[in-house]
Amino acid sequence: MMSESNIIEGCLNENKIHQSELYKRYSGKMMGVCLRYANSRMDAEDMLQDGFIKIFDNIRKFRQEGSLEGWVRRIMVNNALNKIRANKIQFEDINENGNYLADSNANIIDKLNEKVLLDIISKLPKGYKYVFNMFVIEGYSHKEIADNLGIEETSSRSQYAKAKKYLQQQINKLECKN
Repeated sequence: MMSESNIIEGCLNENKIHQSELYKRYSGKMMGVCLRYANSRMDAEDMLQDGFIKIFDNIRKFRQEGSLEGWVRRIMVNNALNKIRANKIQFEDINENGNYLADSNANIIDKLNEKVLLDIISKLPKGYKYVFNMFVIEGYSHKEIADNLGIEETSSRSQYAKAKKYLQQQINKLECKN
């Protein structure tokens, strides 16, 4: 198994074997990232391929101050955000207090398997999904989300509140079935 520094060195020299190893090592996790932002599996695959092209083109910019995986993830997220901005997704700009998940429903989330939860998240309306992923999964602040998506910070908060409400409804439906 190649070390991370060996992979980086090989990628710097445009060695196809090392590039392939980098791809194998991170493509599965990064496909998960892309799926959270894409509208379909095919879109996610396109995002993944575009992201790896950017990684290989910019590997010289990796300063090895943090983890390679973190750097790769950041490129994938930024690539996804660029695609979202290019599609000019319309976000609602409203000031609405959202209903947050009640404490009793928090335990339901713990019981859901990851695949089911990701499936529910993938079915969120576009604006909700992007904001939810950026806030909950990627750890962006609402200000950072607003700056990245070209929306107001209040819109980010509203989209997040609506996403949580939608998720709560979907989780309640699952609970009723069980």
